[in-house]
Amino acid sequence: MQKKQKKLLMASRALLVIIGGIITGYGLEAVLIPNAVSDGGVTGLSIVGSQLTGFPLGILIGILNIPFIFLGYKQIGKSFAVYSVIGILSLAVSTSLMHHVPTIIEGDTLLITVVGGIIIGFGMGLALRNGGALDGIDMLAVLLSRKLPFGTSDLILFLNMFVFIFVSTVFGLQGAILSAIAYFIASKVIHIVEEGLSGSKTFKIITEEPEIMVETIRDRLGRGATYTLAVGGYSNEQFKEITCVVSRMEERKMKEIIHELDPKAFVAIYDVSEVKGGNFKKRDIH
Repeated sequence: MQKKQKKLLMASRALLVIIGGIITGYGLEAVLIPNAVSDGGVTGLSIVGSQLTGFPLGILIGILNIPFIFLGYKQIGKSFAVYSVIGILSLAVSTSLMHHVPTIIEGDTLLITVVGGIIIGFGMGLALRNGGALDGIDMLAVLLSRKLPFGTSDLILFLNMFVFIFVSTVFGLQGAILSAIAYFIASKVIHIVEEGLSGSKTFKIITEEPEIMVETIRDRLGRGATYTLAVGGYSNEQFKEITCVVSRMEERKMKEIIHELDPKAFVAIYDVSEVKGGNFKKRDIH
C-alpha cells in the first residue's frame, strides 16, 4: 500500500511539473515572444538563438539545458534531475506546439511584462515546488552559491545580466529592458509559489526513534543533525529533540523520510534565509 502511495505521489508531482512547463510555454508563445520580449536564463538564450538561426526554440531549450541537468544530478540529486528533465521537455514541446497560438496582448508594454512575467513565474514556480526546474541558470546559481560569498538570488540576477545583454543584440535595448522587467516579475511570482530559490529550512523533530531518524537522514540526504535534551512541560518526560538544516530543494525529501519512519512525529519547520560555515553543503539525494 505504501509503495502504491509513493508511486501515486511521484506521478502527481511529475504531472504538476509538466503543467508548469506547459504554462510557461504558453506565457512565452502567447505573450512575450510575439512582442519581442524574452525570458531570462537558458530559455532567454534559447529564444535569442532561435531568432538568430531560425532553429526551433524547443530543440534549443532541450540542448542548452543538458549540462545544467547534469549539474543538478550531481549537486542536488537524482530525483531533482529526473523531474527537471520532465519539466524541460514539457516546456520544449509546449513552445513547439504553441508556436502559432494567438497573441493575447499586443502593444501595451507594461501589460505585456506584467502578464507575461506572472504566467511564466507561476509555471516555473509550480515546477520548482514539485521538485523540478525549467531552467538551468537556477541550478548553476545554487552550485555557485556554495563556492562564492553570495546568495542564490543575487547570483541568479548577476548571471541574467549577461543574458539580457545578449538579448539586446536581437530585441534591441528596449526589448532587453522589458525582458529584464518581465523576468523580475517572474522571479517574485516564483518566490511566492515555491517559497524562494535561496535559503534553507530548519527541521525540529520529536520522535520516539531519534537515533534511527538521524541515521536515515544522514544516509539518504547526507545531512548531519544535532540533539537537544528537552523536558515535557506536562509529563516531565525527557526526550531528544532533533535539529537538522536542509536546502529548500531537499525539504520534500526530508518530509517523506519523517513520514515514512514516524507518521506521528512532531515536526516544526522554520525558514532560514542563509547558512554559512560548518559542513552545510549540497549532497546527492538517494
